[in-house]
Amino acid sequence: MRDPADSPAHSTIAPPAKRSGPLRGLFALRHSYAGIVATLRAESAFRQEAALAAILVPAAFLMPVDAISRVLLIGSVLLVLLVELLNSAIEAAIDRISFERHELSKRAKDCGSAAVTIALLMCVLTWGVLCGPLAYHWLLG
Repeated sequence: MRDPADSPAHSTIAPPAKRSGPLRGLFALRHSYAGIVATLRAESAFRQEAALAAILVPAAFLMPVDAISRVLLIGSVLLVLLVELLNSAIEAAIDRISFERHELSKRAKDCGSAAVTIALLMCVLTWGVLCGPLAYHWLLG
């Protein structure tokens, strides 16, 4: 007699073997690259923020500020991209579950959007405080 635990309905599939060492890092980079490319293709907000980052990050190296200020300028831009990636992941997961309108889905998407808005405000504040006086002197100096 067959054991019911041997039936396909009760079988378990073993997870793939975990990679370790440098190989794990290479696969992680491949997945990270795929995530960035997928987000660039699917999300217009991320494309706009990436275009802005392509301007602001090099501009941060041209600003006559100290190293810590430069890190803050670049970090604030990268923070926007990071939060937008997380927001896109939340939206994709919610949409994967269901396209039906549900209060919890709405709350999750709204929270992700709010996080992006806060990151953008932090970026504007950082650039305004650190580069605003420089721009003022350039324009009126």
